[in-house]
Order: sequence, then structure tokens, then C-alpha cells
Amino acid sequence: MATQELRDSFLVTDLFTPGSLNGLFTDLDRMFVGGACPGASPLELPNHRETGRAFFLEQRELGAINIGGPGAVHIDGKTFKAERLACVYVPVGSRAVSFESLDPKNPAKFYILSCVAHAVHPAAVMKSAEASPVALGSAATANKRTIYKFIYEKGIQSCQLVMGLTVLDEGSVWNTFPPHTHSRRCEVYMYFDVGDRVVAHFMGEPSATRQLFIHNEQAVLSPTWSIHCGCGFGSYTFIWGMAGENKVYDDMDPAKPLDLR
Repeated sequence: MATQELRDSFLVTDLFTPGSLNGLFTDLDRMFVGGACPGASPLELPNHRETGRAFFLEQRELGAINIGGPGAVHIDGKTFKAERLACVYVPVGSRAVSFESLDPKNPAKFYILSCVAHAVHPAAVMKSAEASPVALGSAATANKRTIYKFIYEKGIQSCQLVMGLTVLDEGSVWNTFPPHTHSRRCEVYMYFDVGDRVVAHFMGEPSATRQLFIHNEQAVLSPTWSIHCGCGFGSYTFIWGMAGENKVYDDMDPAKPLDLR
């Protein structure tokens, strides 16, 4: 694929529009990738013909991480407040779901992932400080970072959705290197806190890699056969989310750096 075809096929832009809920359905395990940016009024999660159901979450579950100001997610009459970098899990079968900014002058921004589900788990919210942060990497290799796991086998319970975020330390630019693939799960990366810089996201089969230059608050679709890692022009943060055969965070197939082409 040439550059534009790669971007058209794997890059997700225009996720956050003030006062709107935007998104798209992918062919990666039927995942939905979206963004809700409520203003003075809450934004309801509408149904879509792509669900093939009576309401959006009749056969789906959903995770939402707030990257903006203080917000809340309303789920069938219950309110789950979400500060910046908090995660809200919405279970399958939830009928009435809406996203709200608690301070319209500093609106919330909810990054949304949704996948097909067949088991019901409780709705939940988790702050980043409660997500058992894990420190990885080093300054010497320019990849010192902290991983926050929200929805996974030892955290918020779900049917198949796995979701969390990674924060790079100042001076570190590399993420997820050496890279790996997930033959049993697809993955989506959403980069933010990039500012006016860019991130080079590497993808493709280990023997035939490609790159996409990513701007702030853009997402990349990563099929099961594709590596995923990135290098920025400064520190940044990204949300990772997966769906597939299991919820084991470490279930991955590493690619040796010297084997990359």
C-alpha cells in the first residue's frame, strides 16, 4: 500500500468534535472506535444500523477513557463520575447511556471502544491511580513509561474488551519496543498529549513494515498480524485497547528487532 492507502485503511481521525459523538465500525473483531465530546448538554449513545440490534449495547460492551476535563457517564439511571484519565466500563445490555461534561468550560473527552459481548459484568469506573501502575523501560533506551491497566483479567471485568493507557516520561519517545503481534487479538492505539508534534507509528508484518505519521488525538487500527510500536518527537500518551480470544495482557508474539525489515 502507498501512503494514502495506508492512511485511508488504518488511520482514524476527527474523533473529537465539540458537542458531538463520532466514530466508526471496523472489521477488527467488529470493534467500534469513537469519541464523545459533550458540551453544555450530555450526549446520548445512539443506536446504529451496523449493530443489527434494537439498541447499541444489546450485544456489545463498551469502555470509555476520559482524556479531557471532569465528566460523567450515565448508565441506565446510574452516574459514574470520571476525572481525567479515568476509565468507565459499560456492560452488555445497557440501554440508556450518555456522556456529560461536568465543567462546560473544561469539557470532557471520552475515547470509546466497543466490541461484541455475550456475558454481563457490572458497570464500573476506575481512576488511573487505582489501575496498579507498572513502570517499564529506562531513560537509557528512551522508553521509560508507565502502563495503567483498567479493563483486563485482574482489573475491571469484561467479556472480551481489554483497555488501558501508557504515559511516557519526559525525554522518552519510544513505546512498545521491541514490537510484537497479537495473533489472537486485534488492537487499536489512540495517541494524545502529542501537542503540535507527531508520532511515527510502525505497523505491518515484521518482515514488511510500514509507518504512519500520527497527529494528536488520532487512532491507528492494528490487525492481529501487524506489529505496533511508535517513536515520537517528544513524550506523549496513548490508549491501547484489544478484543479477541482472551484477556491475557501478556499474550503476545514478540518480534526480534534484528528480524525487522
